[in-house]
Amino acid sequence: MSTQESRIKEVTIESNDKKRTVDLTGSLVEFQYFEDVFSPTITAKMVLVNANQTIAPANDDGEAKGELMSVYNGLPLRGGERVKITIEANSQTNKDLEFNDEDTFLYVSSISNVISNSQREIFTLHLTSRAAITNETSRVGGRYDPGNPISSSVETILKEKLKLSPQQINVEKTSNKYGFIGNMRKPFTVLTWLASKSVPNISGDATAGFLFYQTQNGYNFKSIDKLIMQSPVAAYLYSETVEGFDESGKKISNDFKILKYTTEKNQNLIEKLKLGAYSSYRTFFNPYTGTFTDPQKGVFKFTDYKDKVNNLGEDFKLPKLSDDLDGKDLGEVPTRIFTSVLDVGTFHKTPKDTDARKVNADQEKYQSQSVMRYNTLFTQILNMTVPLNSNLVAGDVIKCSFPKVSEKDKSQVDDEQSGLYMIKELCHYYTTEHSYTSMKLVRDTFGSNLEARE
Repeated sequence: MSTQESRIKEVTIESNDKKRTVDLTGSLVEFQYFEDVFSPTITAKMVLVNANQTIAPANDDGEAKGELMSVYNGLPLRGGERVKITIEANSQTNKDLEFNDEDTFLYVSSISNVISNSQREIFTLHLTSRAAITNETSRVGGRYDPGNPISSSVETILKEKLKLSPQQINVEKTSNKYGFIGNMRKPFTVLTWLASKSVPNISGDATAGFLFYQTQNGYNFKSIDKLIMQSPVAAYLYSETVEGFDESGKKISNDFKILKYTTEKNQNLIEKLKLGAYSSYRTFFNPYTGTFTDPQKGVFKFTDYKDKVNNLGEDFKLPKLSDDLDGKDLGEVPTRIFTSVLDVGTFHKTPKDTDARKVNADQEKYQSQSVMRYNTLFTQILNMTVPLNSNLVAGDVIKCSFPKVSEKDKSQVDDEQSGLYMIKELCHYYTTEHSYTSMKLVRDTFGSNLEARE
């Protein structure tokens, strides 16, 4: 069973001047690795206990000089050090977790919980990727051509501003174009902003809304629609018995049993109404024509889009409040008002240019769609812990089966709660005794949609 400990193969820390390296493989007692589809960078945390005087202080040339000291003061650890880590898989269903080359090295962002005495030193290193540091020292300036797809501008920023190699970049093509000026903002800020304006270059059933995030496989700029339409990479079952069986009676491997789970949220209707997830009223001012949005076109209705939106569960069903809404459902009555100035005519030398009259990434068309897409994704939120599965990454889709509450047959599957979920965030957790993966799963609708996908 893959909750057993994993072998720490290598942990080395390189000084800021890159002249000295210390091996702390035997000192690592806890390692946590984090990913999140709403975070532009991966992070990690490791706890080290070092019982030896390990390294001598360096002179101006970087050479060791004097008596051996602790790692904290001898290296010294002051932030920015490069860390190389390799943790071997603890079963055949897993893979090694590796951060051991120029593209994947982790860097010390902070040091905490430092305890030092004559016998040993204990400290916690908080780690992040190189791009997270580059993001703080780089700015996006200049003009990005309105004739280029948003995905093209994203690739340019990742390569030129964050200095990423092509192997680290996974950008989905967008159908809409957008011109903008960087205004000296940080790359992560610009990329996250562009994600909310992007529309996938797939079928006409797609809706606006992208995610920009990093996993162990690199940097991703992907649409929510395409992510949730992935085939599940793993199937997990919750069972109170020692042995679990799927719907067909086949025995489930212990590696794919849900150890524990809790439902963090199961719909929050008031919150979604406040955010305008189902229906909104949009009024925009066009500075080129001096006009406002036509009131008849200003209403965004979820009911006009619900049959075009891909989802993880069954079709969207919104409640009807007949007493207040005359039989209408909540996807037909605006609950939020959006106001803005349209981005039009700013990239052209003369206002007479035909292209100057075109709206740049039409907010009237896409803003409410992206609000709907982001918010409906969090209809259900589950926290789940399973045996270590280092193959999983944020953004993956997995299948979960939960038992139905029944006195007669406890082996029955709950069709409402079971089904496909997307991994919003995860943590691979390693100690000297156990290894686990904990996840926060999200889903936009209830029920199982497996038959429709097949």
